[in-house]
Amino acid sequence: MPEGIQHIGKALIITGAVIALIGAALLLSGRIPWIGRLPGDILIERKNFTFYFPLATSILISILLTLLFWLFGRR
Repeated sequence: MPEGIQHIGKALIITGAVIALIGAALLLSGRIPWIGRLPGDILIERKNFTFYFPLATSILISILLTLLFWLFGRR
């Protein structure tokens, strides 16, 4: 089997696994109450205005994705 096809196969498997993990995380996000409510997330509530920016949650997700891509990127 040509080597290029094997690389495409591995890429498809990894992509499918990542999509499945993202889907599972979205399904379970309602059951994990601290996601989106970490210390460091910015919430400003006024009379007719609400601003929410999940800063700490974004940093945590970025770190986890960086570790995940680093692990899959190693050969």
